[in-house]
Amino acid sequence: MRLTSWNINSVRLRLGQVEKFLQESQTDVLCLQEIKCLNEQFPEKAFIKAGYPHIAVHGQKGYHGVATISKIPFAKIERKQFCGKEDSRHIAVTLENGIRVHNFYIPAGGDVPDPEENDKFAHKLDLLDELRDWFAEKAPKKSVMLGDLNIAPCEHDVWSHKQLLKVVSHTPIEVEKLAAVQKSGKWVDIAREIMPEPEKLFSWWSYRAKDWRASNRGRRLDHIWVTPDLKKAATAKGRDGFRIHDHARSWERPSDHAPVSADFVL
Repeated sequence: MRLTSWNINSVRLRLGQVEKFLQESQTDVLCLQEIKCLNEQFPEKAFIKAGYPHIAVHGQKGYHGVATISKIPFAKIERKQFCGKEDSRHIAVTLENGIRVHNFYIPAGGDVPDPEENDKFAHKLDLLDELRDWFAEKAPKKSVMLGDLNIAPCEHDVWSHKQLLKVVSHTPIEVEKLAAVQKSGKWVDIAREIMPEPEKLFSWWSYRAKDWRASNRGRRLDHIWVTPDLKKAATAKGRDGFRIHDHARSWERPSDHAPVSADFVL
């Protein structure tokens, strides 16, 4: 079973790219973030035609929004709100094989890494605390947590650790709070389990770079985590079982995120 996470930055604008990716990757489950549309605006017919008839959407007008499309039927669909806001940042599906897949879009957090001066950053930190407490209440089992978590936690998850320590997405407080979320659910970071530090891994490159590949000033913002009972299945293929599809970042009018996939040997 192949699972993929992709911040698509508007699913309707980049529908052709998603269709192209599905055809070439043959992923079984695709989790999209930042779909930027209401539930009823989601292009379901295109995905059904592409062979993905099982669709779960948590949309929002113009902002945020997540969706999970699948070849595998769903036994259950859940949506959770955080911090008392109506933001559409989470959807969970339980596949018919019993695996629960949490699809998240964590807030970016604005530009100023100070919760006193920046409400967006304060919201990001609060959401991470709430997420930590939620997973701590009942340890998740046979679960996957993936999505655009908007944090690059490791030193080599960014192009320059020293230069980005005060840049939102790599500040010590964000890294600390994401680590607390990971610990609360005993989550295993598949990418770093297979390709440990100091190997550099990036999944996002800014639109500001004229030649993103030449400058390669990336960050690993997109993650796939699993509970310990799925670690063996998610790492069985080693490096061949995990991929950052960075070629999609060079497609015409691309998302600034590349799709990230993990293969599970069940």
